[in-house]
Amino acid sequence: MFWFDAVLLGVLEGLTEFLPVSSTGHLILLGAWLGHESEAAKTLDIVIQLGAVLAVVVYFRERLAVTVRGIFRRDPDSLRLALALAFAFFPAALVGLLFHKVIKAYLFGPGPVAVALIAGGFLMIGVESARRRRPDQGAPRVEDVTLQRALAIGVAQCFSLWPGASRSMATIVGGQLSGLSTAAAAEFSFLLAIPTLGAATVFDLAKNGRALLDAPGGAAALAVGLAVSFVVALLVIAVFLRYLKRYGLAPFGWYRIALGAVVLWLWFASRTAPAAPVDAGAAAEPAPRGDVAASADALARAGDHPSRP
Repeated sequence: MFWFDAVLLGVLEGLTEFLPVSSTGHLILLGAWLGHESEAAKTLDIVIQLGAVLAVVVYFRERLAVTVRGIFRRDPDSLRLALALAFAFFPAALVGLLFHKVIKAYLFGPGPVAVALIAGGFLMIGVESARRRRPDQGAPRVEDVTLQRALAIGVAQCFSLWPGASRSMATIVGGQLSGLSTAAAAEFSFLLAIPTLGAATVFDLAKNGRALLDAPGGAAALAVGLAVSFVVALLVIAVFLRYLKRYGLAPFGWYRIALGAVVLWLWFASRTAPAAPVDAGAAAEPAPRGDVAASADALARAGDHPSRP
């Protein structure tokens, strides 16, 4: 029931896309448990994020409308925000194009993924701890994103190319370190998702969309997945912004550390497990759904997709 799988993927995408926990890693793990191996299923894992991007457009529709009108009127605040988004988008897009093959060849393994999850968790906890000891919590408005801050966020976004790092984690922490409040950094991260994830999704759909649409039930799965991820992400954005103002990023950091530890355990378990004797006359049995080794292999590909700067 491909459409039911799309519902599960849509819910997970909507829940995790804007949380600093590496949404694509979670999607790949769920896909492995569901037994997804086809090119169509892998494409759905990436393209389904378009629903979350549309949720950002709807949630920030008034701000976006004001910004677009302001650009035509040459309003300074609108022009600065548009330029800031362009400055923040460019570094990861360039690095992703230049080092796509290197990233895929050397970083798509359970070890690098676990390192990214754990290191990112400790970084988030450390930044939150340091900020709580200071009276100045940073510039409170997204209009306070200068070109220098935008470039710093863009450089930070380059680290999300490391599988498991998370685009939202990199951009929010980058915004915090550049002098923004956590809420302002998160809001800018959401807006930055429109060009970043939108471009990556359109590229992947243009490249592999035919395999998805030609698969039995593929068009229906795409429609269902997009609708579910849109609704869930729209709810998550509002809740997450309120949550950050009260609790900050530290709880997500502890979650990342725990998940990274599980990744390492699965990896070592799959590497050290003794190989079962194979009967020469028997056909190989397919791996069972949810197999630990399969999950560990899935984690090898977890994290933000290299085409998602």
